[in-house]
Amino acid sequence: METRDIFWLFAIVGLIFGSIWLITNPDYPIRQGLDLQGGLQVLLEADVPEDEEVSEDQMSQARQIVSRRVNGLGVSEPLVQAGGDRRIVVELPGLDNPDEAISLVQGTALLEFVNTGSQSLPEGLCIRTTENDGKPSPCETAELNLDGTQVFETVLTGANLIDADVQADITQQAMVAFTFDEEGGEAFGAYTAANVGRFLTIVLDKQVISSPQINAVISRQGTITGNFTPEEANSLALQLRYGSLPVPLKIQGVRQVGATLGEQSVQSSVTAGSIGLIVILLFMLIYYRLPGGLADIALVIYALFNIAIYQWMGVTMTLPAIAGFLLSTGMAVDANILVFERMKEELRAKKPLNDAITAGFERAWSSIRDSNIATIVVCLILLLFGRSFGAGMVQGFAITLMIGVLTSMFTAVIVTRTFVKLIISPLADRIESKSWLLGL
Repeated sequence: METRDIFWLFAIVGLIFGSIWLITNPDYPIRQGLDLQGGLQVLLEADVPEDEEVSEDQMSQARQIVSRRVNGLGVSEPLVQAGGDRRIVVELPGLDNPDEAISLVQGTALLEFVNTGSQSLPEGLCIRTTENDGKPSPCETAELNLDGTQVFETVLTGANLIDADVQADITQQAMVAFTFDEEGGEAFGAYTAANVGRFLTIVLDKQVISSPQINAVISRQGTITGNFTPEEANSLALQLRYGSLPVPLKIQGVRQVGATLGEQSVQSSVTAGSIGLIVILLFMLIYYRLPGGLADIALVIYALFNIAIYQWMGVTMTLPAIAGFLLSTGMAVDANILVFERMKEELRAKKPLNDAITAGFERAWSSIRDSNIATIVVCLILLLFGRSFGAGMVQGFAITLMIGVLTSMFTAVIVTRTFVKLIISPLADRIESKSWLLGL
């Protein structure tokens, strides 16, 4: 064996042990999608009159914001896609707290810093401001401020907010720390400098969440304090961080998806995949004999690498994702067939076995490379399509197929080649006379 082959042998063994460690590590579980583990499906609709036009750009932006908010909840592979001109479908696999998700994806998150002068308003009070007057909000029917007609001046909105996260004060009470951009920081600093001793009320969707007194000049950074639980503070921070929805959304329908169908789907997929894999392994062994047996070992290693990569990258397994994996398995076998058929051609041309092995891998490489690059380009197009139109299942298929194609290139060209060099090349003189071992 050449030095390069010895290097790759140790690299392959190391990757095998690393993959086994990843697969058995509870910190890297296999993540399942809604169709496999159940969860929540929410149908959102634009909460505007039927005769009022809602643009495609508005719904697209709303879908993207809802998607980012849901991702912030830590939900694995949420599906957020358009459900028509005025609707958005949200699928949340394995969600434990549906109420939290519903309130998060529906809320408009209009943050305002309001000048209330010498008045410190109580938390929960619904008020009118120069920014939100006339706009719908969750507290529309709640008791309005003071005389019911007063409109407070909005000093600054959350449009200039660039970050928000949960922190704890010295009493371990949860609070939300926020940071303005340069423009917002200058405006906020100028206002607080001119109004020390007065009250600056923080309002979210018309509802007072805090009404602190300005005790010092505040520029770009500040905090929102209140009687928050950690969950409430986290929800608020997510809303502020990911911005306001361009159109208000209402819950049109909520459906709890059970995992029974998912369990049946997994069992059926495993059964179909197992049967297909066994047929492929037998075909390679029977038709290509010794090289086919080595390719079978490489194929098992290929499956091991793929599962480890899925767990390491946090790929969520859905039925389309499983289909992508099974399709890439067929492509992995196809690469080995190209190599072995080329080897057969060289052997029929009466070339020595070692030369035939070298020529087989070298001359089949261009075909393997070109076909796999074409598949990867298609996968990238599918990923772009899925991200643009919220087709999460298309993304799952594209991701597993692309990972499988890249892995198959490695196993077919490197792993199988290393095994052939390790087993067949040293025995070339004995094997050449036994053509049946080579599938001839």
